[in-house]
Amino acid sequence: MLHHISIRTADIHRAIAFYEKLGFTVQERFTTGYTLACWLEGLQGRIELIQIPEPKPAADAFGDEHYVGYYHISFDLTAITPDLRSWLKELQTKGEPVRVLLEPRQQIIGDRCLEVMFIADADGLPLELIRIIK
Repeated sequence: MLHHISIRTADIHRAIAFYEKLGFTVQERFTTGYTLACWLEGLQGRIELIQIPEPKPAADAFGDEHYVGYYHISFDLTAITPDLRSWLKELQTKGEPVRVLLEPRQQIIGDRCLEVMFIADADGLPLELIRIIK
């Protein structure tokens, strides 16, 4: 079982606000010895945010086809929304607009039909949101 995914962020308060929009809640705030950090839980997972004191821009994992490394985190929204387009529309009404990297579309993977979209988090990291189409 996966314990958590750790994300380094330029501004932990902005990142917390972003993930709270997605339905996460802060479970624990702490320091890693040199900086602020927290655990958030939501969408059946846990994220650790770590603020980086002198951040550099993140690599463009979504747009750079030659990028090697972690690509994205994926969240299954099947249980919480009938379609990703309406979920996105509602999300866009909560505070700052969310940057959409890929509009919702259908994708066949194996014997499943999925609705898939990508958004960028507060630091521009790609997040995939999926919904299994019955």
